[in-house]
Amino acid sequence: MAIITITGAGMMGSALCWPLADNGHTVRLVGTPLDGEIIAALRRDGRHPKLQRALPEGVAFYDHTQLAEALEGAEMVASGVSSFGVEWFASAAGPHLPSGAPVIAVTKGLEDLPDGTLLTLPEATARRLGAPVSLNAIGGPCIAHELAARRQTSVVFTGADPAVLERLRAAFATPYYHIWTSTDVTGVEVCAALKNAYALGVGLAVGMMERAGPDGLANMYNPQAALFAQSCYEMRCLLEITGGGAENAAWLPGPGDLYVTVFGGRTVRLGRLLGQGRSFAEARRILAGETLESVEIATRVARALPKLAARGLARLEDFPLLLHIDRIINHAAEVKIPWEQFFARHR
Repeated sequence: MAIITITGAGMMGSALCWPLADNGHTVRLVGTPLDGEIIAALRRDGRHPKLQRALPEGVAFYDHTQLAEALEGAEMVASGVSSFGVEWFASAAGPHLPSGAPVIAVTKGLEDLPDGTLLTLPEATARRLGAPVSLNAIGGPCIAHELAARRQTSVVFTGADPAVLERLRAAFATPYYHIWTSTDVTGVEVCAALKNAYALGVGLAVGMMERAGPDGLANMYNPQAALFAQSCYEMRCLLEITGGGAENAAWLPGPGDLYVTVFGGRTVRLGRLLGQGRSFAEARRILAGETLESVEIATRVARALPKLAARGLARLEDFPLLLHIDRIINHAAEVKIPWEQFFARHR
């Protein structure tokens, strides 16, 4: 059994306590500077205020001032921070990461460079750390509440070293937490990030139906399905640009993760609000306090695409949905789905 430290006491980071504790590991959960209330609640009665259930027995709780102590002697580290917490992880946890301890992150996101090049978060984190660390990531459909309830869950662990991935898989896998491994970091991470932006896109159709009002038995499944399919199409196009494996657009990191994200959470709520006709500014006020990674991801990729197109690496006509999402959230455009621009290569 191993000593495993989880940095970030949010929902997904905390949900990892279940498979690790069930496997008999020593689990340390340390909060970020934003997790003070969560750690206080856990110390009080062991109950996570957002997951609304008690964490497994034996998990030790640390606040961010005890980060060095929580990392001391750890044989593996799981990063549960959001994409906005990557810099904190690199600067605060980086100097204390035990030598030889692999890191695996649930964080989803992409970063764009001035020339339009898109970096996966493991790449971006490696640049910030400036030291050789085995950085790995988790992709695929996993809702924190369901993992905490030990529902059957299938995910992908991705990283550069197959031996490290197998070591991580052996530590985390349970009869309900099923893990496949992939060394295609770019492919898995591109899809894992983009599904947030595209779940917002599918959510637009839900809001449009709510705005139009009921019409007997007529729902909005047809437009939602088309938006879902266009999302997968655009994911595949971006995989071609970034060099990720196209198979991810038909596997757990792409449509698998998109499917569960469409069913709920802050990303779809944002899409629904926009589809109802609310401005992005108004939707942001309604969702005040929520971490909207979908906005950051859509903005960064939309910002990168024209630069990639100028270099002859991308075709803007392949991304009508993503670019429309960007116009809505960053340029005050009205929701007007560009249906006739979809599936450009099939015309």
